Amino acid sequence: MKKSAFFLSALSSGMLLLASCNSDKATESTATATESTTPETAGADEMAGMDHSAMGHDAAGAASTSPLMTSMNEMMQKMEASKPKGNTDHDFAHHMLEHHRGAVAMADIELRDGKDATMRAMAEKIKVDQQKEIAELEAVATRLDNAPTNYKPQDPADPFTSKMKASMESMMTNMPKPVADPDMNFNMLMMVHHQSAVDMAQAELAHGKDTKLKEMAQQMIDAQQKEIQQFKDWHAKNGDKM
Repeated sequence: MKKSAFFLSALSSGMLLLASCNSDKATESTATATESTTPETAGADEMAGMDHSAMGHDAAGAASTSPLMTSMNEMMQKMEASKPKGNTDHDFAHHMLEHHRGAVAMADIELRDGKDATMRAMAEKIKVDQQKEIAELEAVATRLDNAPTNYKPQDPADPFTSKMKASMESMMTNMPKPVADPDMNFNMLMMVHHQSAVDMAQAELAHGKDTKLKEMAQQMIDAQQKEIQQFKDWHAKNGDKM
């Protein structure tokens, strides 16, 4: 399957702009690229036009060097590098693998830098749960390597392509601006990360065919929606950490 798959092209364009948000030259080149947009690349250019200021600055307005943000960016780059096969179950499994690995890396950073007992406990649980799911996803992904195609990754109108693209767009546009407190950074970034996983899992439930994988997708939704609420509750009680 070609690397120019629609939702992966959108992600790649978003990541390229993230790296150059503060560059006037990049802004000019992006504008030029937008003028030459074709129907097949319209989605990518829409993502290139998003406001990435929240992803590129720290609380003081300087360029962000947040380890959590770096980990998130590395995760998205790996997801972009995972070429779609054209089978909903196969592609969901491979993308969720990288997504989960990103969550484990972020949990490790919280356990290294965080001080809050609640956030550290959640990081421990996320790490254990998602490492278990990574092992399960690896087995499923291997089993699906020869699965037949059943959707069109290059077609922006394809329902599965559209939902997966939307999950990445949402993660990018809702990225929080880093603050000085590592626990608050973990809290805010993990809420966004979890929501994108929920969105991807809902795409699998709607369009996947593999019974085992759809069961896993529902379990992910249930677990991560519960954790999102726990993150929200903690956030509401710890506004001083902003």
